[in-house]
Amino acid sequence: MVFSSLIFLVVFLPATLLIYYILPDRFRNLCLLAVSLIFYSWGEPIYILLMLFSILLNYISGILITRTDPQSTAKRRALLISAIVINVGLLFVFKYADFTIGTYNLLFGKHIELLNIALPIGISFYTFQAMSYVIDVYRKEVKGNKNIINFAAYITMFPQLIAGPIVRYKTVESELRERKCTLDDFYQGIIRFTVGLGKKVLIANNIAVIFKEIAGTSPDKLSTSMAWLAVLAFTLQIYFDFSGYSDMAIGMGRMLGFHFLENFDYPYESKSITEFWRRWHISLSTWFREYVYYPLGGNRKGIKRQLINILIVWTLTGLWHGASWNFVLWGFYYAVILILEKLFLKKVLDKIPNIFGRLYTIIAFVIGWAIFALDDISYRTGFVKALLFQAKQGILDKHTAYLLISFGVLIVIAIIGSTSIPKRLSELLLSKKPTLRRVFELLFVAVVMTVSIAFIVSDSYNPFLYFRF
Repeated sequence: MVFSSLIFLVVFLPATLLIYYILPDRFRNLCLLAVSLIFYSWGEPIYILLMLFSILLNYISGILITRTDPQSTAKRRALLISAIVINVGLLFVFKYADFTIGTYNLLFGKHIELLNIALPIGISFYTFQAMSYVIDVYRKEVKGNKNIINFAAYITMFPQLIAGPIVRYKTVESELRERKCTLDDFYQGIIRFTVGLGKKVLIANNIAVIFKEIAGTSPDKLSTSMAWLAVLAFTLQIYFDFSGYSDMAIGMGRMLGFHFLENFDYPYESKSITEFWRRWHISLSTWFREYVYYPLGGNRKGIKRQLINILIVWTLTGLWHGASWNFVLWGFYYAVILILEKLFLKKVLDKIPNIFGRLYTIIAFVIGWAIFALDDISYRTGFVKALLFQAKQGILDKHTAYLLISFGVLIVIAIIGSTSIPKRLSELLLSKKPTLRRVFELLFVAVVMTVSIAFIVSDSYNPFLYFRF
């Protein structure tokens, strides 16, 4: 599914766009829905039934809530709760049932058999997207969409279907009804898509080799430098992998006439973890803030309640990423840091030079990615010891030197590319030279697209990391 899905996006996107542009406006959402269902069912046809059920459930819920008398608060709330319970229930069965059973068996010495249900790709994304719609209808921020084709097109929209960003209905409501596909939108969309494709195929896939090789090394053979190189590689891989998919989704949406909100804003330039989470996976952070943190009371009920709310939100954020204790630990890790920043640390960071804030933030999120990436407890313990200069192989080793020589140029390119330096440099050199800028952009698209397709066809392919969520 994962390999063929990228082939679909790269090879079949032109044909899809051609049909889409030829059709009259009133048939474009139907075309988008059909292509999205084909795309999703490409490798997992059975789970198309689950998606159709989700569409029907949330479509009916939105209509019923809209039609219910606004004064009937209890009835509207019951409809909302029912929709949320069913949505969360489906997510629980497919994503968390075995995790819950396994944890129960471990704690109480039981031997209940696991369900071993395959995880539908992207279920967390489209479930959260659907729930945001029903909640916004309940809040009267939008009205229930009577056109089931338009609503289904929103839920299944193939550009961001399986790895986000999470698109809230109210941001595309008007474009679902009517949108214009301009030449400038298509041009900007193809550039953005190409940027994302290059991030994934040329940078993320290649730098993943470092982490895979080192992560396969037993802890007693790790050196400190090797452990830190592995974490650095994963830090760069996950950024280019996920921001690359988001760029591709935003670019494809633009080509179809949709304007999705940004999902990344150079998070590795942040000066605090609070700022980092305003810049990383913005759509998920926004979702939890709007639909969990604020309903719990946010910061309106005193500092103690606020700290509890942060802990709840980040425990759920960790679990959202996967049914594994390393994700729970990862969420708790960030909850502790954010609580410390809320209590006093952020005030300290605001007073010291930015360089120290950036250094602290880099160390914090790099350690966070180590927790995120390593799901084996015994291995993680040995790995952390290596990070803390307690490796059995010492600080330096020849294998790390070999990897640095082999991948050094790519690592430097990735580090620079994860910052706003390339963007600022291009604006400085090309902003006042529109013709030269256009030539550069067209050359960029031609070269990156050609090389990326060559890599996809001839090389082993690494799936998008966020497909499993």
